[in-house]
Amino acid sequence: MQHDTHAHHEVHAHTHDLGGGKATWSMAAQATLHCLTGCAIGEVLGMVIGTAFGWGNVPTMVLAIVLAFVFGYSLTLRGVLRAGVDFRTAFRVALAADTLSIAVMELMDNGVIALWPDAMDAHLDDLLFWGTLALSLAIAFVVTTPVNKWMIGRGKGHAVVHRYHH
Repeated sequence: MQHDTHAHHEVHAHTHDLGGGKATWSMAAQATLHCLTGCAIGEVLGMVIGTAFGWGNVPTMVLAIVLAFVFGYSLTLRGVLRAGVDFRTAFRVALAADTLSIAVMELMDNGVIALWPDAMDAHLDDLLFWGTLALSLAIAFVVTTPVNKWMIGRGKGHAVVHRYHH
């Protein structure tokens, strides 16, 4: 099984090193899921911290967005650094791979939460808080996946990260 995965990454990286290639929905969904993981960790942590401390909507949302970017970039950094790349290069790879994806995801996620009636005023023990957050992340995934497919097909976004997989 590991051999097949390695072969997949070699083909995947080779395709993108040529400046783009056939980006599949599966590739795009995997890239989006990777991005969503970091975003969700940061988003949930930011919302929990802001809500627990009784902060207003704007500072809570700002914290959640900042943490979404931090955790999103961190997950990519971790993988690229493991490939033996220096921090400066790894950081540039993370920025190139994740910035647009995280930005779209955060716009969708926070847009849903901001527009959903009473969601911004929900508390941690409220089903509305968790339900809206889960729904907003699902919508963000659906909207961001085509963006990632487009970027991967042009050798951008997570295609950059795959050059460093072994």
